[in-house]
Amino acid sequence: MPAIFHYISQNTRGERLPPAEMAASLVLVLLIAVTVRAVLFRSSLAEIIAERVEVVSPLNGWKRVVEGLALLDLGVSPYSGDVFHETPLVIYLFHFVIDYSEIVFMIADAITAVALYLAVQDYNKIVFRKQKYTLEAGRYPLDVVELLRTPKEMMYIPIKVAVFYLLNPFTVLSCVAKSTCGLNNAITALFILCTIKGSALLSAIFLALATYQSLYPFTLFAPALLYQLQRQFIPISIHSPRFWIFTSQYGSMYLGSLVVITCLSFFLLSSWDFVTSVYGFILSVPDLTPNIGLFWYFFAEMFEHFRPFFICVFQINVVFYTIPLSVKLKEHPIFLMFMQIAVISIFKSYPTVGDISLYMAFLPLWHHLYRFLRNIFLVSIVLIACSVLFPVLWHLWIYAGSANSNFYYAITLAFNVGQILLVSDYFYAYLRREHHLIHGLYLKKKDGTEETLILK
Repeated sequence: MPAIFHYISQNTRGERLPPAEMAASLVLVLLIAVTVRAVLFRSSLAEIIAERVEVVSPLNGWKRVVEGLALLDLGVSPYSGDVFHETPLVIYLFHFVIDYSEIVFMIADAITAVALYLAVQDYNKIVFRKQKYTLEAGRYPLDVVELLRTPKEMMYIPIKVAVFYLLNPFTVLSCVAKSTCGLNNAITALFILCTIKGSALLSAIFLALATYQSLYPFTLFAPALLYQLQRQFIPISIHSPRFWIFTSQYGSMYLGSLVVITCLSFFLLSSWDFVTSVYGFILSVPDLTPNIGLFWYFFAEMFEHFRPFFICVFQINVVFYTIPLSVKLKEHPIFLMFMQIAVISIFKSYPTVGDISLYMAFLPLWHHLYRFLRNIFLVSIVLIACSVLFPVLWHLWIYAGSANSNFYYAITLAFNVGQILLVSDYFYAYLRREHHLIHGLYLKKKDGTEETLILK
């Protein structure tokens, strides 16, 4: 045990940068990100990017928002046609700030980055404090010294997370296309920040807003609840009265906020048309415009009488993994939240690259898992190659006529397989590290030979 304390002390010397320097680094990253976006907004590439099916979808395309605003100005319900599918609060927001839309989207990205920065900063403190208490209690085997995290290595993680989000090409493209996915990411990031800060009310409100915007974030209720229970030192047991009391309180705040937001939308429009036009559109997937998701090609080729069954099968994928992941990761709710955000971005009905950029921003937070990742190089190459080939195969299909929809869907499948491999690899690495922290890094059989670890 003294060796572990020596390792920690050696790696905590000079681990803190002055807060002013950290803030200056964040401001510098924000300035670079804003400059890149401003240059692209003023270039001829902006119109091309706004047309890319990888960047915008029938749910969040800016042209559809403009169409909805035009109908609203004419005194016609924006949901009377089959073009506009955004929520009422978004259209009323842009009704007042339409002339400053570019600034709004840049501010949304900045809010997301700052919220993630602050959330990760607080989370790292909690992780290190928990590790310190476990260390002092003597619960770590002596040979796990290499796996312990130190403030020195965790110091730059918050700024890396901000960089991974702001300078990710997927985020930049989404912002320049003025995809409302950026607003959804900002709301989700604020939900994550409030959850980690321990504010149950604000966490529930922002989760309700995220659910109101895109429906699927309701699956984040489980990790948020588990984290709040941990902060309140409430045992996660169905036999505990405190567990049920807090769960009912948090659930009531979430559902109450969702009802208030939905009723506010009704009072703005004096109509419930938005419910079927937004949430019915998400669930029934009537628009089969190609995108980077799994729905469009499958349902374009399907016989109509099979459609309801397979709609249910596809949509349940987002919910299906929530319970087993929550059971397995109940002691690690923030990693569970990362997994759920990734699952949503892969299996939602109308995904875009903006959705992917949110969970990818968390990758620096798990840098301590790199030694256990098995396929990271291969997966990185697959994701980069597919990202480059998306516009190439689209051009061959739509403009050159030398390919067909099978080519584009094939690259879509490869891209999603790459994402699934990436997420599952991090899941494996996380579980393996946790196993080693309990049982030791170098496992031995009874005869003294090295033991092979197989996680099932």
